[in-house]
Amino acid sequence: MFDELFGRAELKERIEALESEKADLQDRLEAEQERRTDAVTDRQAAERRVNELEDRVTQLQDRIDRLEDGEQTLSYRRRERLAGERVRDVFDRLASLDGQSESILTAVVDDDHRIPQSLRDGFGERAALVARAAPCLAVTDDAEMVSVAFDIPNPPEAFAAWDDSVEFDRSWFEPTGRFTLALVRSDLFAMGVYEGRERTAFHGFDSELKSNHSKGGFSQSRFERLRDGQIDTHLGRCQEALAERPDDAPLFVVGERSVLGAVSDAADATAAVDATGEPERALNEAFEDFWTVTLYGV
Repeated sequence: MFDELFGRAELKERIEALESEKADLQDRLEAEQERRTDAVTDRQAAERRVNELEDRVTQLQDRIDRLEDGEQTLSYRRRERLAGERVRDVFDRLASLDGQSESILTAVVDDDHRIPQSLRDGFGERAALVARAAPCLAVTDDAEMVSVAFDIPNPPEAFAAWDDSVEFDRSWFEPTGRFTLALVRSDLFAMGVYEGRERTAFHGFDSELKSNHSKGGFSQSRFERLRDGQIDTHLGRCQEALAERPDDAPLFVVGERSVLGAVSDAADATAAVDATGEPERALNEAFEDFWTVTLYGV
């Protein structure tokens, strides 16, 4: 009765449906990874959908928890994806905020979703929204004139501090100084050295993978072993290229989620991106995707 009254029954049914869909997609994903055939695109779509479902389940579970605690449903006031000049404009405004002593809270929240007490003090019940956006930079003030969070392409160590201004570094959100960005896929590698937004060097290659298994010839299991061997060889070339990058400037590695773990040991930050195509064009797309920042109105 109370579940129906507060809408929890409908939410729980929705969660069960989403969990079932997520399980089916995960089964499909695992099968696809085992076959390692030419259905790479389908596998990536399944990965994205699984991530979306996990986020949605978390959101619905948060709503149930709040309803059970007698709280109102919380949601972001707005979302906006910032790129290029828009990033600079927004952070120029953020840098101009000037308060009295210890009137502005700045916090970098990492992705383990723990909420420090200072964040609860500053955001109250809406601190849960900040944790949901993690890893992120969160800013508010003691008069509640500002309440915002930003995801961070190049996150620093977590911290939380009250001060008379917002504490942040442009390099967390914008391409500044010298750095290397590498795009790694199971069949492609592209790496650029940058000074800010200007690319000063480029290296890239792609590797031919067996795209399908004919009914004749050798077995499906042999085909899979051959394809796995091709991917391992390709990732070995990627690791060698990363090891030979020209200097010790910060390294950001982006690309296909299923292979990032194999090549990201030396990376300062990583991110899954969907950039495809010829190496140079794909790197340009990955660059813009990596440095796009999502603003959350908290």
